[in-house]
Amino acid sequence: MIKQSLEITQCPKCQADKNILKSGVIKGQQRYKCKQCGYHFTVDKEGKSIESYYVIKALQLYLEGISTREIERLLGVSHVSVLNWIKKYNCKVPKGKNIADKPSYGVYTRQEIVNLFQDKDFLKNAGMIINELGDKYIVIKWMKRLSGV
Repeated sequence: MIKQSLEITQCPKCQADKNILKSGVIKGQQRYKCKQCGYHFTVDKEGKSIESYYVIKALQLYLEGISTREIERLLGVSHVSVLNWIKKYNCKVPKGKNIADKPSYGVYTRQEIVNLFQDKDFLKNAGMIINELGDKYIVIKWMKRLSGV
């Protein structure tokens, strides 16, 4: 259970100082009573916050064509949170994207990236983005369509 460490020192109704008593618990939250005006109140719990680094990475990956469930597996952040951020920041995948444009991706260490770039076949007919992901890197790769294919 999460304990709240907020020190209540003022009534939100009459702003009386140091006249606050604990007055039970309602729905898991501490209830308080002001001795001066008799007002009962609770204090909102602080929500769990996620570092902006993960929000930005999730939105970048989404815009690159990675699904929300795949982002969940990569970053360890709920796909529902990713969907909420997409709505909040009004992110939209550019028009013209379709299933055939879906990129492939992999998560690699720095040394694995060095080895990949020494392989000429890995670089052939492809566009890619390398993005930092904590202590590893994600390589998002699109294969160029050859004319007549």
